[in-house]
Amino acid sequence: MDFDFLTKLPKSDLDDRTFKDLVDECLLRIPRYCPEWTNHNPSDPGITLIELFAWLTDQMLLRFNQVPRRNYVAFLELLGIQLQPPAPAHTALTFYLTRSQDPQRSIPAIPIGAEVATERTETDAAIIFSTDQVLQLGFPRIRYFLTEATALDQPQQVHDCLTNQWSRDDAWRWAGRQQSVFQMMPQTGDCFYLVFDPIEPLDGNVIMLTIEGEPAGSTGINPKYPPRQWEAWDGTQWQAVLLREIDDGTKGFSFDDVERRGQAGLSEADVILHMPIVWMPTTFIGYHGRWLRCRCQSSETERFSRSPQLTTLFAQTIGGSTQASECSRLLNELVGASDGTPGQSFFLQSQGILARQESEYLQVTPPGEPPQRWQEVENFADSGPNDRHYTLDSRTGRVQFGPLVREPTHLQEEVQLRRQVQWQGHQMGQPQLERVESLGRHYGAVPPRGATLHMVSYRTGGGDRGNVPRHALRILKTALPYVKQVTNHDPARDGANEENLEEAVLRVPRFLRTRDRAVTPEDFETLTMQASRAVGRAYCPRRQVGNAPGSVVVYVVPRVSVPNQALGLAPESFSLSAPLLNEIERFLSDRCLLGTQAHLREPDYVGVSVQAVLATEPDYQMDTAREELRRQLTQALYQWLNPLTGGRHRAGWGLGVPLYQSDIVGLFQNTPGVQYLESIQLFQLRRENSWERQLVTDGFIHPGQTGLICSWADTYRQSAHRIQILGGEA
Repeated sequence: MDFDFLTKLPKSDLDDRTFKDLVDECLLRIPRYCPEWTNHNPSDPGITLIELFAWLTDQMLLRFNQVPRRNYVAFLELLGIQLQPPAPAHTALTFYLTRSQDPQRSIPAIPIGAEVATERTETDAAIIFSTDQVLQLGFPRIRYFLTEATALDQPQQVHDCLTNQWSRDDAWRWAGRQQSVFQMMPQTGDCFYLVFDPIEPLDGNVIMLTIEGEPAGSTGINPKYPPRQWEAWDGTQWQAVLLREIDDGTKGFSFDDVERRGQAGLSEADVILHMPIVWMPTTFIGYHGRWLRCRCQSSETERFSRSPQLTTLFAQTIGGSTQASECSRLLNELVGASDGTPGQSFFLQSQGILARQESEYLQVTPPGEPPQRWQEVENFADSGPNDRHYTLDSRTGRVQFGPLVREPTHLQEEVQLRRQVQWQGHQMGQPQLERVESLGRHYGAVPPRGATLHMVSYRTGGGDRGNVPRHALRILKTALPYVKQVTNHDPARDGANEENLEEAVLRVPRFLRTRDRAVTPEDFETLTMQASRAVGRAYCPRRQVGNAPGSVVVYVVPRVSVPNQALGLAPESFSLSAPLLNEIERFLSDRCLLGTQAHLREPDYVGVSVQAVLATEPDYQMDTAREELRRQLTQALYQWLNPLTGGRHRAGWGLGVPLYQSDIVGLFQNTPGVQYLESIQLFQLRRENSWERQLVTDGFIHPGQTGLICSWADTYRQSAHRIQILGGEA
């Protein structure tokens, strides 16, 4: 194994003989051991055999003179560097109930550690996910029904529609005379709010809102594309909560094709809303609760002719969503029995141990004593002789206790003790042996002899195999009452395999320069990469413009597996998940200077679409050859414009680095089979409220100081590359 970037220190080969030296030595031995062999020409079969074995020996010596991988790992451990364990994938699991939540009869909560798996096939084993937190299901009681003319980030002037106009029954169903939810002539920004009781646990709940209103066709909109948006306030911003248009049974309050009809020609329908996993109670202008709003989004082609009229509102919980990780939980595993010696180690049955939670620890039970809870530490540098500390290697599952370090004074005392016993003419008894064994400095306590060790619980898993697509998790492994089905509406992300030796060697120089303190921008980038294997790249601008004092902004690009390289990666694939953000923030908070705070951001992704017309060489005139060339060029563009593997050095496109038309020209000209380029056009895709595609006329695309070039195939956004070969079809 050779690394060109490492310092070339002089080394001595254990055996410096070459292939020629081995052949010559064998030829010199022929007259001594076989004097009748006189033909030493290369054509002789015996000489051929000598050269063959000399070649094999030369290959063995080449391997013999290299440093084995095991020694590289040992050298890294001497520097305090360990290979990083795998990172688990994360997603949100949604559980749907067999019946809705009743205010008089509650449904048990979804416990932590509930397991859901993918379907097992003949070739692939099931991938198991476990919930990371308890999911509480409450009853959504509507306390306020408010309307406002203009939707701002925070409500300013609202009208209470429940006061003296609507009445509530025991089931918290509000009904009364018709209420307008928007202005008589609805405008963009008109909205109405539903404020729910803050006492009920509604975080992540799936709420079915039953609405009664006027019959179909009264609002003059297209029921398939209603101009409205359902949003919930999570404590910092408004989040969209309508998962699919099909979940809105009212068809945008038009009640088109609704079968359920009430009295006086009114129609009733349901709207299914998936609330944020964190739905914080908030107080706006004196109204306290959990806020939900429906905002009007009128456009030139779609707008309400007049405000919808509602007469009944009723909400009930039909399910809930919670975060889950790709892992399996093991409980009360017997680790072993202590022999009372310092530095002893044990191995768990599984490898790839995930970050420990509060309920995951080692339990030591001495003989005749109650169980003891021991604390996991990173190392024993600050451990005293009475501290119940241990270390756990997340990659290998190795549990180790503190060592006993003997200094020169301890060795002298041991020699004097042994000499004194020998002068007396006796053998060392048990007290003297224990005295000898205790000499030295203990870094951490040692479990007494005969103590049993149990790992109360731990989770194992991780790897890119956990990045499953949406709706792949639907098999319940844990029996849960009242749960009808479960699924993941979003694909699982952030799963990464454990660090290999080559990646660790690349990380060593930056780690030795940074250690565990974030001071310079390079330190923040290095520590962000060390926080999790799910981090693909990290950028910390050298000039922090416009930031508050003590604030440092770090732009993070997650590590994303590429199932289909021919289609590129959309910007949505690089979105930062909440578990990954929390993991990086916890890691950096312990290593930042006092008064410094790191803020994690996503880069401003700028899409690139290339349209080119080219001619091929005479050997590429066949249709199959042209199609293969078009496929190679398209795949090369997606790889070149990739935030993780693109760029001039194939290490990822840099933050704020522009793309020039000459870069694409050079990429095409270096591809075998391309004779010349007739024309080439660049299109950029920037996201404001939606993605907008524009033709580039000045020959380059500058993504901005916080922008990052990317490329993906999407017919709706027209982001795919189009390559036309002269004499063939596009």
